[in-house]
Amino acid sequence: MSDMPHPSNPVVELIDEVIRVGGRLISIFESVNAATGLSPMEATVLTAVVESHFAPTVPQIGRSLGHPRQVIQRAANALMSAGLIERAPNPHHKLAPLLMPTRKGRTLKHKADERATEVTAALLRRIGTRKCRRIARDVRELRGEIEAHLRPGEIP
Repeated sequence: MSDMPHPSNPVVELIDEVIRVGGRLISIFESVNAATGLSPMEATVLTAVVESHFAPTVPQIGRSLGHPRQVIQRAANALMSAGLIERAPNPHHKLAPLLMPTRKGRTLKHKADERATEVTAALLRRIGTRKCRRIARDVRELRGEIEAHLRPGEIP
């Protein structure tokens, strides 16, 4: 692979690498998702609901993850049908209820987290904690720059 030419545009090269890393991470966590019985999107939405500092709405999750509202809504509906999350009234918006985890949802997320800890421990031994934190910090900073670029009025 090192013989392959790099794209001349560094943003294109970055996008390519991020997509490839995302695919690899998804494959690493397939066993975690399989153990929960959830689809990858359902697991992602459950994580967003359980780990949020405040009860999110479907549109908020969609914006945060960069997915269409309809995709998030389908996953949220499946999670509600399974008794893993529930709707709560939103005092700020009548049509966008807040999503709250149920006890069953928190328990399933906790079990998935235990399995994910095993999976990530093996990966972390290879990458190293310091390097992993540095990359995460750099990617978080990059995401912030991209989000600032995409704010209304700032799109070229």
